[in-house]
Amino acid sequence: MRKKIMIVDDAMFMRKLIEKMLRGNGYEDIVQAANAEECLALYRQVQPDIILLDITMPQKNGLEVLDELLNENADAYVIMCSALGQEELIAAALRKGARDFIVKPFTEAQLLQVLAALGDQ
Repeated sequence: MRKKIMIVDDAMFMRKLIEKMLRGNGYEDIVQAANAEECLALYRQVQPDIILLDITMPQKNGLEVLDELLNENADAYVIMCSALGQEELIAAALRKGARDFIVKPFTEAQLLQVLAALGDQ
């Protein structure tokens, strides 16, 4: 698949797991960032089509990063990743402009379903 995807999560195991799921389904152009600063720098450099952004990260949380990404590109396609029990944060992210969300832990099928929705927009 030709979509460039950026995975942003402070947990390396989560980034690796998501990348493995994506590569196993034909996505090849994947970059990773461990924090807000890496995310923003990499975003400017790579201009990914899709950003999978964790809500809970140190320094800046996903909502703050979402604001910065959307300030740079109002059309950025950001999918928020959150844990169970973070419904208020998910709602806030969607109000701010996130395109979708996925709740951890998620299956490969759930991840692919969220990505498939991109084709409908």
